[in-house]
This record gives sequence, structure tokens and C-alpha cells, in this order.
Amino acid sequence: MIMSIKDFSENLRQDGIVAIVRVDDLSGAVPLVQALRRGGINIIEFTLTNPAAVDAIKAVRDGIDASEQDRLVLGVGSVKTMQQAQQCLEGGAEFIVSPITNFDIIKVCNSNEIPIFPGAYTPTEIYQAWEAGATAVKVFPARNLGATYIKDILAPMPELKLVPTGGISAKNIADYIKAGVLAVGVGGSLVDKKAVAAGDWDTIEKAAVAVREAFTKA
Repeated sequence: MIMSIKDFSENLRQDGIVAIVRVDDLSGAVPLVQALRRGGINIIEFTLTNPAAVDAIKAVRDGIDASEQDRLVLGVGSVKTMQQAQQCLEGGAEFIVSPITNFDIIKVCNSNEIPIFPGAYTPTEIYQAWEAGATAVKVFPARNLGATYIKDILAPMPELKLVPTGGISAKNIADYIKAGVLAVGVGGSLVDKKAVAAGDWDTIEKAAVAVREAFTKA
């Protein structure tokens, strides 16, 4: 059941981590999600860089037991057009993430009570996305900005909810949490493409455990 935007935001604040699944083959989506869950990751984003991303949501929901559904939240990322957004809404996405700020996508997500994380980079872009109705703003790419940038953005605008993505791992997640983010998006350091291709779910689970422990200790 899709939760309200308010409940989703609170759930995201508590969980703190969005696993970004950007892989070439999503046929193993079910065991991948199960491995992430065993490692303590509950919020998972399948990106449209793989056209099977929306189908993966249904595959996971149909493929896991009812006991595994609790706290699991599945969304779609790399959404850039209204057509893609509509596809995600119809396909059961519980949140939508974009690398850019598309005001029409923000509007349609708000109309459908679906959390939306538009991507932005500069203070002006971030503020404009927030004012347009973003549930939270995906600060992207954060790789070359660092946690200090986030802290500097929030100093004059503490009302913002930010989810930095790009280059975040167990090694630096604590810096971002301490800077005041709502949550972080973690991709390649958590969902390793080679491990997924090999069906090496133990490696995925261990990576999830490492990220979760780093978050907990922050």
C-alpha cells in the first residue's frame, strides 16, 4: 500500500538510505532486493537506465512473501519525461526520482500523492525545486561537492530536505548525515554491477550491512 507523502518522508528520515539499483540485468530483482533487506536496506530505487525498472517493481512485489513486504518501499529513478513519470505511476512506483528538475513531473506527482525527488545542483536550483513542491531535493551529482557543501546550503535554508546522491559509500555516509541531510542515495558502492551479474547476493548483503552500520554509527 502506498503511504502518504508525510509518512514516506518520516520513514525515509528514519531509514536514511535509498539503494540505487542501476544494473544491466534486472532478472534477479527479487533475490537482489532480498539481499539488500537482509543487510538492513528497505528503500530501493530501480533506475530507468534499464527499461525493465518498472516491471521489476511488480516482479518484486509478486515474488516475495507477505512477511517480507513490511517497510519495503520501491521507487523508480532516472525519470526525465512526463511519459516516463506516467509509466511509473501506473506501474506502482511508490516514489519517483529524477536527475533533473522537471516542474511538470513535480506537479503530477503531487497531484497523485507520490513522493518526488527532483535533481538539482546549485543553491538556486535546489531552492526552486523545493518551492515547486519537491518532497525532497536530490542533490546531484554530490561526488565533487561533499558534505560541507550540504552543510553550507542548509545553513541559510534549514527548511530544505536534501538527499545527496553520487559518490556516497560507507566511508563517507556519516559526514552527510552529520551535515543534516534527510537521507542519502547510495548506488555503485552498495549495488555492485559485477556482483549482481554473478548472482553474488552475499556480497550485496555484506555491502548493505556495511552501509547500514556506518549510518547507525553516524
